[in-house]
Amino acid sequence: MANVLLVEDDTTIRTALTRGLRDRGHAVSSSHTALDGLRLALAERPDLVVLDLGLPDLDGAEMLRMLRAVSRVPVIVATARDDEAEVVRLLDAGADDYVVKPFSAAQLDARVRAVLRRMAESRTDSSVSIGDLRLDLRSREAALDGTPLDLTPREFDLLYYLASRPGEVVTKRELLTEVWLVPYGGADKTVDVHLSWLRRKLGESAQNPRYIQTVRGVGVKLVEPS
Repeated sequence: MANVLLVEDDTTIRTALTRGLRDRGHAVSSSHTALDGLRLALAERPDLVVLDLGLPDLDGAEMLRMLRAVSRVPVIVATARDDEAEVVRLLDAGADDYVVKPFSAAQLDARVRAVLRRMAESRTDSSVSIGDLRLDLRSREAALDGTPLDLTPREFDLLYYLASRPGEVVTKRELLTEVWLVPYGGADKTVDVHLSWLRRKLGESAQNPRYIQTVRGVGVKLVEPS
């Protein structure tokens, strides 16, 4: 089904997950270190990377940062760190999803299929326009009045999610679930901070909005400026 690169230093876990994913139809290559995993990711160009954080040579989060500098390959982080702040930090750093240890090969297979399904869906209609705002998901480029916007990966994902639902009120819980992939909600402050950064880059503020409108007590929506 997919070519998966598994970066995991624990031999027992790596062997079990490799066997389990192969039994479900995936082609699996593996590495037990961050630097070798990075080399394989660039040489083999897998469809998806499963990345453990506790690696012997580099922290997995550092490998994720290095990988994101050169590749947009989907990454599922495998972590024993089950606190919300850590999960949000990893998703902001460019992870596409995460699983918390211990987990089974069946759970990981479901995550792999879900991430790849989202990627396939995003390719079918990659361009969004509203007013003078243009976003292209395939190139991950955004522009306002023809001027490119310098957005972080999470800012782009947030703006694209809102722009693909023009005029629709979206709750902060939905944004945490769909953009940050935090399944049971999280801190609204995370969304508020990113919305504030986006407004600044769009040349507006919460007091004088143009595109991002707050619906008090409900959520936010993206609208065409009047």
